[in-house]
Amino acid sequence: MAWILLIVGGCFEVGFTTCLRFVDGFRNIPWTIAFLVSVTLSMGLLELSSRSIPMGTAYAVWTGIGAIGTVIVGMIWFGEPATSVRVLLLLTIVACIAGLKFVAH
Repeated sequence: MAWILLIVGGCFEVGFTTCLRFVDGFRNIPWTIAFLVSVTLSMGLLELSSRSIPMGTAYAVWTGIGAIGTVIVGMIWFGEPATSVRVLLLLTIVACIAGLKFVAH
């Protein structure tokens, strides 16, 4: 269950980083609320999952999910480049996250 919470928390990290694009100095109230809700859920789920998963592993996985998801959102919705090097680097992050999961006690 802790791994599911961690993955969901990582997805909310993608949500709050995406919201940052639209908060306009925290003057855009709907996007600011979405940011605050997403960051609260993301951090809360990280905290819950780290009760069962080693903190270093949980944090690395959480940030990896957020980084990968944010880059993918940027490529799909914001027209950021999807070069073969960027995709290869994303796959490297995925491999490292998978490795951390397999060696976690």
